[in-house]
Amino acid sequence: MIRFGFIGTNWITDRLIDAGKKNEDFALTAVYSRTEERAREYAVLHEIELTFTDLEEMAKSDEIDAVYIASPNSFHVKQAIIFMNYGKHVLCEKPMATNTAELDLLFEVAKRNNVLLMEALKTTFLPNFKMIENNLHKLGKIRRYVANYSKYSSRYDAYRQGTVLNAFNPAFSNGSLMDLGVYCIYPMVVLFGEPRELKASSLLLESGVDGEGSMILEYDGMDAIIMHSKISNSYSVSEIIGEEATIVIDSISEPEHVEIRYRDGRVEKISEPQEENAMYYEAKEFIDLIKTGKSESTVNSYEHSRITTKIIDIARKQTGVVYPSDK
Repeated sequence: MIRFGFIGTNWITDRLIDAGKKNEDFALTAVYSRTEERAREYAVLHEIELTFTDLEEMAKSDEIDAVYIASPNSFHVKQAIIFMNYGKHVLCEKPMATNTAELDLLFEVAKRNNVLLMEALKTTFLPNFKMIENNLHKLGKIRRYVANYSKYSSRYDAYRQGTVLNAFNPAFSNGSLMDLGVYCIYPMVVLFGEPRELKASSLLLESGVDGEGSMILEYDGMDAIIMHSKISNSYSVSEIIGEEATIVIDSISEPEHVEIRYRDGRVEKISEPQEENAMYYEAKEFIDLIKTGKSESTVNSYEHSRITTKIIDIARKQTGVVYPSDK
């Protein structure tokens, strides 16, 4: 059994716990919160044995083997380092770090302590993403990747009324690119690698984060177009466009319906049934890696995470999004 501790008592942690319970090697053991009241409340909700309000004490515990970090983005690096230095494996929500300097530090600490460190981005472990990857050869010469993730944030209502919550506060390394745009970038990197050039634009809010943005990236023989927003909804599909056919993807973050549309009019459905909780597959990958003694995923690898973070760094520099961690 892999005994898990959890940092973050929110809906995304609820989802990971639900996903983990579907694996027989998952043990729900400990939770951290800044207040004892919230820690106990969450522990009762999920039948968790141990509660902590001190990260060092939790990291020292012999009762946990791994930790899932779902705190605000700006806390990820400090918290991950504490646990890795005590020999704990770390599954860290995307984005794992604010910038490449922080990310490289995480990799260094993970290697020094011989622990597993993996970015928790669910998309690339989904069966339907694998179907996309396995069917690219049917498209002929690939000319364009188009990814769109635009979803109105419920927290934007408060922002419009003058209250800046975490989602729109640069102190927490948040904003549209970090929260939603990453879902467009990471799959692109896994499929096509690092682009040669990129040009980014964004709409900066008064708080200093981006409310929405877009990006054009150049590869040899193809380009990529990315659109993301936390202040409006979009209902456009994502596509991978080739000279012979196009893969149409209903949702780039969580593809459920995927089909190939050929130039001659044929349509081939390539999606298959998936677990309702899409986080099941990332939890399974993480547990399997620990069980087999691996220190890095070949899917959400160090290289893929670093290229993705580098792209975000460049885009933020071009658009003027700056976080305290950058200094």
